[in-house]
Amino acid sequence: MAVKLRLRRDGRRHHAFFHLVAADSRSPRDGRFIEKLGFYNPNTHPAEIRFDHERVLYWLKKGAQPTETVRSLLSREGILLKLHLWRKGKTAEEIEAAYQAWKSQKTSQTTARS
Repeated sequence: MAVKLRLRRDGRRHHAFFHLVAADSRSPRDGRFIEKLGFYNPNTHPAEIRFDHERVLYWLKKGAQPTETVRSLLSREGILLKLHLWRKGKTAEEIEAAYQAWKSQKTSQTTARS
């Protein structure tokens, strides 16, 4: 069974929000899924993104393939950085230190823009 990480649409017409789910690639977009992993609301400013980092990393380590949109959201949240460092063989402490450094750099860049 090929597992994909993808967005599942919810909400009303013209005001959609999405749940990040792990689903079989053969199931329909809003159909059956294996596990709900997070939430994405593009209607707020800035867009609200909440993912369960542990579970998303679990599925990525097991070989789940994210869609293009999900890949960009995971990259924006730093989850793909954690996966990359894990594949390089880094320890959990090194991964967390690199993630915190990346996060602080990202917040300083966004405050500089404002």
